[in-house]
Amino acid sequence: MVSSTPGFGRRPVALPLVLSAALRVVAPCLLLLASGERARGQTAAGSGGEHEVVRITEPGFRSPAEVSVAINPTDPDNVVVVSLGRGPPGGPRTTNYAYASRDGGRSWTTILHPNPQGRTQGDDAVTFDARGRAFHSYISFEGIRIQRPARAWNGIFVTRSDDGGLTWNDPVPVVDHINTVKPFEDKPWLVTDNVQDSPHRDNVYVAWTRFDVYGSRNPNDSTQILFSRSVDGGESFSVPIRISDSGGNAVDSDDTVEGAVPAVGPGGEVYVAWAGPRGIVFDRSLDGGWTFGTDRVIADNPGGWDLPVPGLARHNGMPVTAVDLSSGAHRGTVYVNWIDERDGDMDVWVMAGEDGGESWKPPVRVEADPPGTSRPQLFTWLAVDPVDGSVNVVFLDRGRTEGTSQGVTLARSTDGGQSFSVLPIRQAPFRCPETVFYGDYLGLAAHGGRVVAAWPHCLESGELALSAAVFRFGGRER
Repeated sequence: MVSSTPGFGRRPVALPLVLSAALRVVAPCLLLLASGERARGQTAAGSGGEHEVVRITEPGFRSPAEVSVAINPTDPDNVVVVSLGRGPPGGPRTTNYAYASRDGGRSWTTILHPNPQGRTQGDDAVTFDARGRAFHSYISFEGIRIQRPARAWNGIFVTRSDDGGLTWNDPVPVVDHINTVKPFEDKPWLVTDNVQDSPHRDNVYVAWTRFDVYGSRNPNDSTQILFSRSVDGGESFSVPIRISDSGGNAVDSDDTVEGAVPAVGPGGEVYVAWAGPRGIVFDRSLDGGWTFGTDRVIADNPGGWDLPVPGLARHNGMPVTAVDLSSGAHRGTVYVNWIDERDGDMDVWVMAGEDGGESWKPPVRVEADPPGTSRPQLFTWLAVDPVDGSVNVVFLDRGRTEGTSQGVTLARSTDGGQSFSVLPIRQAPFRCPETVFYGDYLGLAAHGGRVVAAWPHCLESGELALSAAVFRFGGRER
């Protein structure tokens, strides 16, 4: 999702558009050490969810938002986070950063991504493949919402790191439109096939929204969900295909199709769910992303996905899709997580699909506060542990705060998403000026009982900082 400046929201946001001359070539990344501030977390009694809260961004770093987290399956102490952001005043500027940890998230190194053309970047996502290679996807554009821009281009790019996130290769286009922003490619997400016996192992998949014209209210302009794959480790990507049978409008609100997050099943199946005018829609591929089936509406979406809330410039409840790849009792279960208002306020929901998404259980309400309290939960994200099968959800939580301040909560299920333990994260409640661009999502990853959540939070100055909570859980799936 993008903003009215060429940036990242439906309200103007000032973001850097150029880099220093020294960074206009793809060169060795600039490394900056994070401060590594820590706080021992307190959690619900008997939850087993002791955690540390660690500052990721160093003092002076500005505007980190749209954060994604991945844990290296070959070395779980290696964690990578990506986000948009701006460096300290006077230093090199970009809108694209990675942060790497080699000690399980207790300390971080900041990596400035190259931005050769000085485009605005955002909608960052990161994942690891089974070989321990990290892949980072993002949008990159200039000239949106300008009648006759001096420069115009937009696309989706993926870059790969073979050393745990410390250095990244040249960006590879999934799709790139030169000298135009029509159509406009938005909000990509990526996943790799890490299943040992999958016939499509190591494939990289990207799904996203295509706007005929971004923000258009012309009924002739629409949005569709597109998809592309790489079979050579992110060196190249296939020609995009449309996977949505019906689309939405191009306004960038409830009736726009958004929130496509691909996930891989234990047989190499590819699953994608998204939100739009029909509700929560689900589709799948059984041939490695080459073709997809018929869309299915699996849930209604009361209130839509564009859910305004006081105190934030914007907020959404778009769906997130993940699959249990563990050897436990719920292997193969497909989970979809989103926010809607079916109980009268903004609540977090998780829905479990069996038989490859053929049958679905009723949605389960995740948080612990009573329904209809008018205290919203915001910006949910989902991660299923591929080792122990646990279903983990992170969200901003106003159920325990006052006014427009919020804390951060982790919820965890070990029974296939049918019940959740709610674990408040030790983040001091914060509120943000509505002029601050908070982004569209939080970050979460899980592997072998290690759960790492990351989120932006506003400081007293009104600037954003980025922090992470590092949890360690024992035992296996019930």
